[in-house]
Amino acid sequence: MNTYRLVSLVTAVVLLTGCGLKTDKQQDVAQEKIVVRAAAVTLEEVPRINEFTATVQANIINNIAPQMAARIKKIYVEVGDFVSKGQELVQMDDNNLEQVRTQLENMEVSFSRVDELYKVGGVSRSEWDAQKTGLEVLRTQYSNLVENTQLVSPIDGVITARHYDSGDLFGMSMPLLVVEQISPVKLLIHVSESFFTKIRKGMEVEIRLDVYPGELFKGRVSIVYPTITAATRTFPVEIVIPNVNRKVRPGMFARVSIDFGAEPCLLVPDQSIIKQQGSGERYVYVYKDGKAQYRLVEPGRRLDSYYECLSGLEEGETGLNRLTNGAAVELANE
Repeated sequence: MNTYRLVSLVTAVVLLTGCGLKTDKQQDVAQEKIVVRAAAVTLEEVPRINEFTATVQANIINNIAPQMAARIKKIYVEVGDFVSKGQELVQMDDNNLEQVRTQLENMEVSFSRVDELYKVGGVSRSEWDAQKTGLEVLRTQYSNLVENTQLVSPIDGVITARHYDSGDLFGMSMPLLVVEQISPVKLLIHVSESFFTKIRKGMEVEIRLDVYPGELFKGRVSIVYPTITAATRTFPVEIVIPNVNRKVRPGMFARVSIDFGAEPCLLVPDQSIIKQQGSGERYVYVYKDGKAQYRLVEPGRRLDSYYECLSGLEEGETGLNRLTNGAAVELANE
């Protein structure tokens, strides 16, 4: 392991006197040596918390519409209304429904008579089967008409769109209403493949929303998609927020923080890292054999007054700033 250290400038220069050229009055010539303070690069366990951005989505979106074109008799809800599962939302024209209802009632009476006769041998099995089949077909037809005449909500949710008014002719070009389930809501983030083995279903995550500054929401990983997207080298992860109080709404911008556990990282004091003018390169000076040595580094995350060093240094080395490569230095903390 190297024993170099990062150092930072603490004084301009210190003058060390020595023997120089002699004149009639024999003067001393000052030799300059820069005094620096050392700060060792350390290897520490640092929590690996990554942040991802996403847009809040409804957990379920249902488009409400009948299966055929028909006149809209009455719409009972408006955009923004909260509805419960099974609640009637729209009444369509029911003329066909009433006709089929009458036919069904007559056929049920007819089948009841045939059934009684069949029990005493008054009709054949084939006649009974024909009546039974006809009754079942009409019941199915009536049930379908009920579903397409009295439109109900399939979920607990909120009305987010309404494209028609009472009295309009529904033309099937767009849904009549849109119902979205917002309790819970979900997020879809794209995670680097390097974390594929570290994320799992059920992991708890923290969510912050720009619309609620300073407030923290909790969520859980609900789906980890099993394949990596080749173009981006990421994989989708779905997160569910319970949203019992309905504060979180679809379309909000969210920041998701996931704790992937702690791992060893090289930490470098932020004052030791210098940005190269005219480029994005970063560098430090390390202390070696009494001199400052130039070293390019790749900083990672900022952690308080330190940067994570991804490459360029090793544990135990030290760095300086505002120096030149090969400058003679003296450690102030030795």
